[in-house]
Amino acid sequence: MDSMIVAVIMAGGKGTRLSSVTGDEIPKPMVRIAGVPILERQLMSLKGCGITKFYIVVGHLGEKIREYFGDGGAFGVTIEYITEETPLGSAGALYYLKGKIAEDFFLVFGDTVFDIDLDAMLSYHRRKGGALTLLAHPNSHPFDSDLLVVDDDCKVTALLSKKEPRGDYFNLVNASFFLVSPRVLDCFSAPEFRDMEKDVVKGRMERYGDVYAYITTEYIKDVGTVSRLRSVGQDIVDGTVSARNRKHKQRCIFLDRDGTVNEYVGFVTKPDQLRLLPRAAEAIARINRSGYLAVIVSNQPVLARGEVDKEGMAAIWRRFERLLGECGAYVDGTYVCPHHPDRGFEGEVAALKIDCDCRKPKPGLFFRAAEELSICLEDSYCVGDSWRDIAAGIAAGCHTVRLTCGEPFAEGHADAEYVCSDLYEAVNYILNGEKENGDT
Repeated sequence: MDSMIVAVIMAGGKGTRLSSVTGDEIPKPMVRIAGVPILERQLMSLKGCGITKFYIVVGHLGEKIREYFGDGGAFGVTIEYITEETPLGSAGALYYLKGKIAEDFFLVFGDTVFDIDLDAMLSYHRRKGGALTLLAHPNSHPFDSDLLVVDDDCKVTALLSKKEPRGDYFNLVNASFFLVSPRVLDCFSAPEFRDMEKDVVKGRMERYGDVYAYITTEYIKDVGTVSRLRSVGQDIVDGTVSARNRKHKQRCIFLDRDGTVNEYVGFVTKPDQLRLLPRAAEAIARINRSGYLAVIVSNQPVLARGEVDKEGMAAIWRRFERLLGECGAYVDGTYVCPHHPDRGFEGEVAALKIDCDCRKPKPGLFFRAAEELSICLEDSYCVGDSWRDIAAGIAAGCHTVRLTCGEPFAEGHADAEYVCSDLYEAVNYILNGEKENGDT
């Protein structure tokens, strides 16, 4: 980590949803989770990545934070405090940083637990050259979350409020963990109430167009409610939080789409053709709660054949993610082959009519996902309904499970290690097998 990088922690919130825990005697960031105050966990996590200089914004009961951490010396860091005499929202206190910070800085909210490879995020931020980089990920409740819309370069182009009507959507949520250029501070002319997302992020996006999303599968969750405090505490105890850091190789269950997650109807060319198979969303939700990633690897030759254009395909995937989200499930990544080697289709796209290395049964999509998501292929599974899925999984070095619920299987092309009736049974087999082996 660059030695000049500092972190700013917004620890001034009152935390009314945790009043049964705080008793209005301690500030929310000082609530203990797995025996340690949230704020201390944040400091130690950031320090572990090489950050030793901190600015902590305090407000309600801020003296409790000052008493506990002092100048940071006992924790091996340096701390300066910024006090909100009156509440300034989630961003207003950034005004007081003008002239204090000359380099990019991390901005963290004091009610989150995380374990993130910050070097990777910083490298991404600098490569994009934006003023703001938002850490983003899918979650299990997108229907009541504000969502991000990004372009092919991961530039944020819109914010979809949970309070506004919206149709299908990509499940991409701002995790309230930011990398900020000091030039963002130029927009603060006085210490006044400002909302980080509605005022700063949206304002920067609309005026300058230099806001990017850093999409990761790493662990970050807010603990703003009692139920979340308990569940995240359990994740700390069982090692889930640290295990999801991308510095560690991840286990994955690769999933075909058509015939595996949604009904097999031949080529899907319209969103309304998507119907999830029974128990498929429940199966993916189980993967989400396990130590595995859930990643789609799908051949979509309709793009090369000219039957669906880029926007049409995006609409299909938005529908797919909304259907999963309504059931509390999500996928950690989607990898698509748009190619098709055979020519002669009316309206076909010549540039996509190639013999590529990503069209299953070739394993190119698996290798790409493994590189981008830090996946150990040997510890991962491929689940699909066609011989192409199984052959690709074998070629990638994964364990394989074939389903009988989708496309008619061409016997003799590839033999899977196990055969199941549907995705739910396959996930049951994978996760129960791991439990029997004592691995989860």
